[in-house]
Amino acid sequence: MTQGAGLEATAGNTAATPHVPAYGASTPPGAVPPAPLPAVPGGHVPVPSGPSAPPVPVAHGRVPRGQSPAPAPAPAPASPAPAPSAPEPAPAAPAQAPPPREYTPTERLPIMGPGHTIPDTPLVPPQDRPTVAFTPVPEPEEGPLAEDEGPGPLYVVGDVHGYYDELREALAAEGLIDAKGNWSAGNTRLWFLGDFTDRGPDGIGVIDLVMQLSAEAAAAGGYCKALMGNHELLLLGAKRFGDTPVNSGAGTASFQAAWLLNGGQRSDMERLEDHHLQWMSRLDAMAEEDGHLLVHSDTTAYLEYGDSIEAVNDAVTEALQRGDADECWDMFRKFTKRFAFRDEDSGPLAARELLDAYGGQRIVHGHSPIPYLLGEVGSEDDEDGGTPVVEGPHVYADQLAVAMDGGVTMAGKLLVVQLPLDD
Repeated sequence: MTQGAGLEATAGNTAATPHVPAYGASTPPGAVPPAPLPAVPGGHVPVPSGPSAPPVPVAHGRVPRGQSPAPAPAPAPASPAPAPSAPEPAPAAPAQAPPPREYTPTERLPIMGPGHTIPDTPLVPPQDRPTVAFTPVPEPEEGPLAEDEGPGPLYVVGDVHGYYDELREALAAEGLIDAKGNWSAGNTRLWFLGDFTDRGPDGIGVIDLVMQLSAEAAAAGGYCKALMGNHELLLLGAKRFGDTPVNSGAGTASFQAAWLLNGGQRSDMERLEDHHLQWMSRLDAMAEEDGHLLVHSDTTAYLEYGDSIEAVNDAVTEALQRGDADECWDMFRKFTKRFAFRDEDSGPLAARELLDAYGGQRIVHGHSPIPYLLGEVGSEDDEDGGTPVVEGPHVYADQLAVAMDGGVTMAGKLLVVQLPLDD
């Protein structure tokens, strides 16, 4: 809004805003104005001529205090209508009432002497300011909150292999999810040991559930994480490389053929999306929690990829990012090895070698179904050996190793257990 519009609204003037002379312009002293004329826009009210009547400037219709406005001259007598080109004379502006004494459109700040400042006006009056005192919160290690801090209980899940319904039932039995399949375990820590797909009917459903629980657990103060299994490597290879020949120890092979041979489900491949592939390709190969070295496979092949957990995880991720079919096949083949800790004499030594390299007091793994590890069935896919009895994890190798694959693919049990175990 312009200055003129603001003054009109303030003073109540409905006439057109008169012309305002340039700042500093005035009538020279002693000058005699011309004869009285009708009021015209120009910023001054006409006054009678003569030395006793100096011109009185009026800015925007304002009359200085102590002076009276000059009377408006009588209107000129009527005259014939002017030629069409002659403009109509502007009507005389009505007399304005003097504004209030305190009013000024261009009020200036007072001039203060050296060392003086204008006092600040508080934005909030003292009577309206809050008076709530803040209570300091003690540090967790010094106050009662210390008892509520720290990690929650630790759970691990064995191989799922596409058995979505069985997974939900096992998680609900431990109170980790509710009836709708949502996270209900607060700050609990949950680790999946890999092998989410193949052999069972709904591997993609399993991956979606694990991804969902990862987000929900993090929001609740806990976490749900997963390790890379050999079947994740197999599915990634089948999707990326298909029938591309790779060099295997037994001749020429392909990821596609190996995937189908090891229980690959075409429905999983059809539903596999980019975000599933990205999630799988970034899974860690190993982790350590509360003295437990978590891995998928019961093999010492991890030692070939680095001398620390971080080095191994980085090496696996970088190999997948390079996307060389032969390199990925070699990695899949090494992590498919099993039974490194089963032998009564060499098993504990192999377990100790892995623990010495990566830390922890006990290895927790999946990969080899417990009935197969114990020799109760002839192979991982054996369905003719009856229903194996699996009550829980299998602890062996002088208590240094814990097998977590309950053999759900052979009518066994999908294991979800809390660590440490009660031996």
